[in-house]
Amino acid sequence: MTDVKEGSKALNVLKDKIQLIKSTDFDLYVVGPIKLPVQLDGQTVEFSWYSWFRVQNGSDDFEELLANLKNLNLAEHQQSSVLVYGDFKDAEDAFIRMHSICHTGDIFGSKRCDCGYQLKTSMKMIVEKGQGALFYLANHEGRGIGLFSKALAYVLQENGYDTVEANEALGFEDDVRNYAEAIQVLKALRTKSVTLITNNPKKLSALQQYGLPVSGREPLWGDVSTYNEFYLETKRKRSGHLDEERILFS
Repeated sequence: MTDVKEGSKALNVLKDKIQLIKSTDFDLYVVGPIKLPVQLDGQTVEFSWYSWFRVQNGSDDFEELLANLKNLNLAEHQQSSVLVYGDFKDAEDAFIRMHSICHTGDIFGSKRCDCGYQLKTSMKMIVEKGQGALFYLANHEGRGIGLFSKALAYVLQENGYDTVEANEALGFEDDVRNYAEAIQVLKALRTKSVTLITNNPKKLSALQQYGLPVSGREPLWGDVSTYNEFYLETKRKRSGHLDEERILFS
């Protein structure tokens, strides 16, 4: 009886922070906004944080969701999230960044890539803009091949393969990332135009294919070193990443 009472009590607190997003192919449970103070360049900046997970047939019976939560084994599967800053819903234009998780670059500060630099720099750009959102996509490690496969790819790269060749040698395409979940969450948070912080034209195409109003692209190059020079050059020559020019759409 105590568990039932405690569950009902918790639901009264949580129910206004949970929403169900339904789409043709999948459903998403989203929790947020949650205040998240972040240390950025020596200052504390307050973001609003959301997280989500995917199900096949979601129900808006959130009491049932909470009752089954411990059986979902969510710790065995990473969940994605988004940091929102400022008046993201209603501002006329806003920056967004679709950032793929990089265990080595974002957490350990690896210089083999530019991911850690892009993560922090895009957050700063969003704060300077005054409104925006950074989507942190957990199933995108190694361009969608997973952390263990990425480690294998690193071994190949140390033996002369570039990033594209290494992924392909392991049986993957160069880039198998999917943005459908993040785009559904974005559509729930904002319907006005966005400027995408990216060098990757595939991310731009993904937003446009879902009919989202995109007002432009903001490039994000930097943090070049002897460790990642070949990696960055491969992004340009093999993966089609765009250079420094900004793109605006009417």
